[in-house]
Amino acid sequence: MKWLDLLNIESQQTNESARTSFDRDFDRIIFSHPFRKLQDKTQVHPLPEHDFVHNRLTHSLEVSSVGRSLGRLVGERVLERTPALKGAINANDFGVIVASASLAHDIGNPPFGHSGEEAISEYFIRNSQVLESQFTEQEWTDLIKFEGNAQGYRLLNKSGYQGLKLTAPTLAAFTKYPRPSKVEDAFKPRRSQKKFGFYASEQELFSGMVESLQLKRLADYQWVRHPLAFLVEAADDICYHVIDLEDGCNLGLVGHDETVELYASVIGDRFDKNKLYNIRSKKEQISILRALAINELISQSVSLFLDCEDQILNGDFDAALTDVIPATDYLAEISKVSIQKIYRSRTVLEIEAAGFTVIEGLLGAFVPSVISPEPTRKDKVNYRLLPEDTKQEIEEAATPYLAIRALLDFISGLTDTNAMSLYRKITGISLPGRA
Repeated sequence: MKWLDLLNIESQQTNESARTSFDRDFDRIIFSHPFRKLQDKTQVHPLPEHDFVHNRLTHSLEVSSVGRSLGRLVGERVLERTPALKGAINANDFGVIVASASLAHDIGNPPFGHSGEEAISEYFIRNSQVLESQFTEQEWTDLIKFEGNAQGYRLLNKSGYQGLKLTAPTLAAFTKYPRPSKVEDAFKPRRSQKKFGFYASEQELFSGMVESLQLKRLADYQWVRHPLAFLVEAADDICYHVIDLEDGCNLGLVGHDETVELYASVIGDRFDKNKLYNIRSKKEQISILRALAINELISQSVSLFLDCEDQILNGDFDAALTDVIPATDYLAEISKVSIQKIYRSRTVLEIEAAGFTVIEGLLGAFVPSVISPEPTRKDKVNYRLLPEDTKQEIEEAATPYLAIRALLDFISGLTDTNAMSLYRKITGISLPGRA
């Protein structure tokens, strides 16, 4: 693969002298309706009164910031090595592509985090005897394996108010898993084939995108990653390892001294214990260490990417950068502690349990109303509760699969609060006009 093709240089022109096509991608994402909804979607912890706990929106903004740094630093060296790119693109463009894709990386996640994804999948698995016969094998695999990455790709390409019309390089950098849900060859242990990145409804659209960028094909409808997708993944990995630990410490789930030790292992020789303890505020101590750890991980990830550039362009390198950098073992220790003390804390488990109950309840109410050949009175009432644009899309759907996809766009697009409110109403827990 060649950078000139991967960046689709000839098509990146706008009528605005001060704003490139890649700048426009960033602006469209940040002003989009799906992106704004991330402010009320769980990251790890439920949304308490503490202003230092991250939600999906603050997480996405931080990932985008890290992604911009990764992209710019890589771009500077790539431009030095690739004279053909000079004058056509600059290091800032690399940074904006990665920042934009990073900004959108969680845009397809349903309410209640990963438990929301699992709840959607489990609903269809449990109801397979009733529902499966209405779908093709590929369509059914999509439904029993709901995937936030594929949902995000769908949202970024939908028509209407969500039709962002992003550039191909940004969409490709967004796609960590360039394959459909059902494949003949899983290409283990390739990282890029671990999950899937698009649904059957977007398969041909995805094929056109990768063709325009000349991505290397592995098999039918399976490709290697766009190189910048490795940087988007690294930005996300860096943030959730380092910042989730900070949240865990601030919430009292991980001890202060243990947090300092974990950050210090990543920072290495730059860690100065005496200088740290001159700072009185323990929260400020952790904040400074978090910043130093992120900076170190950015540096290591950029160095690895540049060392492996030829392998990445050939499609031979296929691992998460943070699984190969020198700090990998230290990140694994942070992950171990996070799983034990943060991700399995009572409040996190409570929000996961609520997510399963709420999502299952919503699907149980609305799926029969959408595809039942003989809807009951209750089905008809539930159907009328759907938004007008969702009902219009369902009624115009050519197949049951597309109708269900429209319904899942609505349900997965709900915020945590919206989902809880709607669940209470359809189950009778809450009635209009009453507390």
